[in-house]
Amino acid sequence: MDATTGYLSDYACRLAYEDLSSDAVHQVKRTLIDTLGCGAGALDAEPAAIARRAAARVRGNPPARLLGRTQQTSSDLAAFANTALVRYLDCNDTYAARGTGHPSDMIPAVLAVADAHRANGRSVITAIVVAYEMFCRLADEVPLKGWDQGIFAAIGSACGAGKILGFDRTAMANAISIAITTGLPLGVTRIGELSMWKGCATAAANRTAVFAAELAADGMTGPGHPFEGRDGLWQHLGIDAPKWPRFGGDGEPFRITRTTFKAYPAVVHTQGPIGLVLQLREQVAVGDIAAVHVATYADAVRRTAKEAEKWDPRTRETADHSMPYLVAAALQDGGVTPATFAPLRLQDPALRPLIKKLTVVEDPEFTRRYPAESCTRVEVTTTSGHRLTAETAHPKGHRDNPLSDGEVEAKFRGLASGTLGAERCDRVLGEVRSLEKAPTLDRLFETLSVA
Repeated sequence: MDATTGYLSDYACRLAYEDLSSDAVHQVKRTLIDTLGCGAGALDAEPAAIARRAAARVRGNPPARLLGRTQQTSSDLAAFANTALVRYLDCNDTYAARGTGHPSDMIPAVLAVADAHRANGRSVITAIVVAYEMFCRLADEVPLKGWDQGIFAAIGSACGAGKILGFDRTAMANAISIAITTGLPLGVTRIGELSMWKGCATAAANRTAVFAAELAADGMTGPGHPFEGRDGLWQHLGIDAPKWPRFGGDGEPFRITRTTFKAYPAVVHTQGPIGLVLQLREQVAVGDIAAVHVATYADAVRRTAKEAEKWDPRTRETADHSMPYLVAAALQDGGVTPATFAPLRLQDPALRPLIKKLTVVEDPEFTRRYPAESCTRVEVTTTSGHRLTAETAHPKGHRDNPLSDGEVEAKFRGLASGTLGAERCDRVLGEVRSLEKAPTLDRLFETLSVA
């Protein structure tokens, strides 16, 4: 195997629950609460329903459960359907580095394999930390350059699944190799008018990863040099093999402790603008606004305001990646919630005049400071010529301005209570808080299941 495959495999196999810091274990629980809330709030979403129908046509051996339902399927299709579910609201966590993505997308893959193989809570916690180390350390070193974040998820989920399955170094290397040589998703997923696949691309990567791990468990071998060989990943990305820093453990913080939670169900680059607009809204009536000017970093402009489709979104997936739409909706409604993306609201002509008052530009200094900081400045000019300004470098939820435990739980309740009810939300929170004591995931899955 090549050096990269060996390094990743060695780390994934070596890490044990006893090696985890208390901060890492605590953050796994916070992240699981956040992720399950996102899933519970999306049970009726069309992409999730499509994925469940596909999964219901297959019976696994051993079976894995679908989150929120009593259905069972194969591990790989459970990973796909459950990831499509938790991604739909675009409200789960983010990690920003040279490559950016949503590492909590991998949690459904770990849960699917753990459910099928009756893993205990400590194994699940360790597997999630392993998956995060893979995803985030790769994102630290690897620019995506036209590929999608599913590259990171496929590797991380393969390692998380392999950890649950008790792989040795050889089996883990084969799982990584099969996953990475099979699951190379294109960045076009997030360009222009966005489709349902925007929230399902990492779901497909997770399905590939779980399938790869299951094959490796039965002895399937993969290419020996998937990263560093001719036509390997590094060649296709046009980069040299990274010089890996030390991964989490032995005093080195785990990357899961450096993720960002979202305060609003929208792409991470809009968290700052939404929060600032809501502050300024308290000082000015919407009818008195003549212009809104947003200055931010280059990646935010490119992802949320560069394309014509982002200025007149026609799909929910485009709208939650549209800074113009989100800023206008926040000003008009006093918040951004799942209801912001209801079809009637999305098509509401009343928002279009307000969108036309917006400008979104890059501030080179903000670009220089990203991704360590997520800087945004919003200036509102009134019809009388008065100017109001607000600025932030660390929006609420940013790793340097994190949500408190209470805020994470309040977010969970806000997303999940309509589906689960208050009493069942309490039970889910209790199960997650004591996850390290759980002999299996049975009680968690049963508590999340609704008719």
